[in-house]
Amino acid sequence: MKVLFDHQIFLMQKYGGISKYFTELIRNFSTDNKVRPVAAVNYANNYYLSCLGGFPRRSFLDNINFRGKSIFLRFLNKRINKRVISDKKYDIFHPTYYDPYFLDYIGDKPFVLTIYDMIYEVFPEDFPDSCAVSFKKRLLAEKSAKIIAISENTKRDIIKFYGIDEKKIDVVYLGGLGPSAMSGGHESTRSGIPERYVLFVGNRKGYKNFYNFAKAFSLMAGKDSSLCLVCAGGGGFGRHEKSLFKELSLETRVFQVQADDMTLRFLYKNARVFVFPSLYEGFGIPILEAFASGCPVAVSNTSCFPEIARDAAEYFDPLSVESIKNAIEGLSQNEDKRRKLTERGSDRAKEFSWKETAERTKRVYQSVI
Repeated sequence: MKVLFDHQIFLMQKYGGISKYFTELIRNFSTDNKVRPVAAVNYANNYYLSCLGGFPRRSFLDNINFRGKSIFLRFLNKRINKRVISDKKYDIFHPTYYDPYFLDYIGDKPFVLTIYDMIYEVFPEDFPDSCAVSFKKRLLAEKSAKIIAISENTKRDIIKFYGIDEKKIDVVYLGGLGPSAMSGGHESTRSGIPERYVLFVGNRKGYKNFYNFAKAFSLMAGKDSSLCLVCAGGGGFGRHEKSLFKELSLETRVFQVQADDMTLRFLYKNARVFVFPSLYEGFGIPILEAFASGCPVAVSNTSCFPEIARDAAEYFDPLSVESIKNAIEGLSQNEDKRRKLTERGSDRAKEFSWKETAERTKRVYQSVI
């Protein structure tokens, strides 16, 4: 069975959960004698793809940015993909995002669509392109042979917003990282990182609920002068964030780190608590990263989080600053609770594997051929 993947997400992300997901599918299928993966990506600067051996791919001016670069890259890859899709020398097509460009070329070949979340539908006000993305996603969802949802929560939301028959949707969890994947982290990564800190990872805009979290942290910071906040990824602090930190008297207590894999491992391993205050997610890979690193987790009691974390995390109401503060404070200061949740988290992380993700995805493919 030959499976074709396209270029979309590998151009949209240099790092990121979705491109990691497809890279791991390709990696695992490469050792399965029943599946032959083909990634039609000729030009991309994606980190995970660059680490994947055996797939021809050329970086394109990786460290040079210019106006129109992303448009030019999309044009080059899309032109190649249209030709490959039209040739129909594959059994299944699996697009990596929601651009329906391929519909005019695929003919009667089946395609499987992965839907990662319904954030554009739940929080349209956070995304200026929400109408366009939602339209394309729904179009592909309706025309696909099968839909993969990455959590039961996402499946419920697909049915809620699109009215699609639940029999068309299969839930396939993403992989865990395992203890070895998130172990280590060289001590030199300590440079510039405070001794005691609460950790936040990723984008800080809109539904990520960073402002409520920052306010909750400020209530703790007033009682514990040694505790800091480290934000990994998400880009440098903007003007509004700096204004917020000044208002909350946190200017010297908040740090932003552009974390590579090694630094991120170190940050999880040494944090007092990893906090995930988001109002909504499709899965929540950082939860598994924290679990696998032995880091206690405090997380919102919304969307997919209870489904993924189960009894291995401390939960809070993300709309309540007081609830967030109490959860973080209680977990940070209670060593017995920290130990119990760390043990449960380590066990929970072992229940997720990319090998299982690939195996279940293969069954979805087989069901539509």
